[in-house]
Amino acid sequence: MVGLVAAGCGSSDDHSAHGLSDAIGTTSDVNPRSRDEIRDGGNLRLAVTSFPANWNTLSNDGNEGEIADIEKPMMPRAFQVNAAGELAVDTNYFTDIALTGTNPQQITYTINPKATWSDGNPITWEDLASQANALSGRDKAFLIAITNGFEFVEKVERGVDDRQAVLTFRQPYAEWRGQFAGNAALFPKSVTATPDSFNKSLTDAMGPTAGPFRIRSTDRGQGRIVLERDPGWWGDQPKLDTITFSVLDHAAWIGALQNDELDLALLSSVDEVKTARDTSGLEVRRAPGNRWRHITFNGAPGSILADQGVRVAISKAIDRQGIATAIQNGLVENPKPLNNHVYLQGQDGYRDNSLGYDPAAAARELDALGWKLNGEFREKDGRKLVIRDVMYNDPVWVQVAQIIQQNLAGIGVGLTIDTKPGAGFFTDVIQPGDFDAAQFSFQGDAFPLGSIRQIYYYDPTDLQGNYGRIGSPELNALIERTLAELDPDKAVELANEVDRKVFEEGHSLPLTQSDGSYGVRANLANIGSPGLATYDYTTIGFLR
Repeated sequence: MVGLVAAGCGSSDDHSAHGLSDAIGTTSDVNPRSRDEIRDGGNLRLAVTSFPANWNTLSNDGNEGEIADIEKPMMPRAFQVNAAGELAVDTNYFTDIALTGTNPQQITYTINPKATWSDGNPITWEDLASQANALSGRDKAFLIAITNGFEFVEKVERGVDDRQAVLTFRQPYAEWRGQFAGNAALFPKSVTATPDSFNKSLTDAMGPTAGPFRIRSTDRGQGRIVLERDPGWWGDQPKLDTITFSVLDHAAWIGALQNDELDLALLSSVDEVKTARDTSGLEVRRAPGNRWRHITFNGAPGSILADQGVRVAISKAIDRQGIATAIQNGLVENPKPLNNHVYLQGQDGYRDNSLGYDPAAAARELDALGWKLNGEFREKDGRKLVIRDVMYNDPVWVQVAQIIQQNLAGIGVGLTIDTKPGAGFFTDVIQPGDFDAAQFSFQGDAFPLGSIRQIYYYDPTDLQGNYGRIGSPELNALIERTLAELDPDKAVELANEVDRKVFEEGHSLPLTQSDGSYGVRANLANIGSPGLATYDYTTIGFLR
């Protein structure tokens, strides 16, 4: 799972809710058209909030959703996903991916013989083996963002030839299909071979790619990244000539869209949806989104929220239904909070495991922990219970923080709102733990179990995505049991036990799931609001 600094809210077919489902896995809205309806050529203009800090999305510094989005037209993945979350092998890269053994578990990847990196080297079993080793967690010098189940891979061997890799697991891994899929692209062995190459080789520029597009130019000073067709691409030729990403504050996206400087943008409010609808040449495309807002607490030793009981009490005092109503009213039919850390609303397995909104109980619990009201705020041992809430400087995030601020004031807890720019948000603020609480978004996908170890397992020598440094041996053991369970129904039960335990740890608090509204040029096809689906970048383009 990757972090995102901002996630939008949107609208339905008019400026108010119009009977739309808020369940993901039901639909996408991308203006699907056949290739012969789309003209050859054109430049697709998109926006991101910051320039990549590291182009290696497997690394801690590169573990951002926007970087993954930039690279999706360029990097291999094992599976394509439709709107229902159903998987199909991406035959551009693999002719077959199969479970070929159960005791021990064994997966065989057969690579398309045409698949080649942009530096001319073929994609081989050694690329998969190198990535598996880097992400295994065995060598802590690799600054990885996620193990992605490779901690369970005992060995990767050459199959019938260099174009086949056989992964043998030392214990079962339930979410094996997501190991080279979702946001976890396959990188060449030149990137993943050593800690130095893994951590540093892509900090300034992208390395070898293998997709319908490649890097044409980058300009960090101007905040611009241009992709072009890769003449070495062996699949269907892309319709677009180029894709241009411009670095813009999220608040400026709607204006750039309105002024014909962007072709597509995620929308963040009712006003932005109305603006897009009222602008000639634009339309709003909406399918339930896979991004979800949350608040992460910092439980590191010495932090104001180091005590689990304090975190849980504060969680109970936050009116998440009030937040959902405030930021999504008129955007979805029935705004409601997200009540699960593992599954999105609409995915099989989703259920409400939250602790509930109970400010009276929160106040009693803080009293019992020795945090006594002294004037405006509670105090203990001379320390005021005031927490610093850090977020990307975006109006909707600030609105959410103001609601939380009001909620917590009601139980004598102070909250300071600390906004940050997009540049360096994860590398300089979130990863080092420079917060008491932090608001950002995660991006879910069709592989819900793949991220639970990354975010909720606690190993102080290998934090991965557990930025709040919170966990327990019991939760760790439960996560390991869940990931080893190959019976899908039992895995769902265990995953929900994990989710409940995450709530009980006061680890983090899901807020709302994006309704997934995008403002899009009306003549742009095969892109928009994808839900769980992956894009086919060879078919995206402008209508004839």
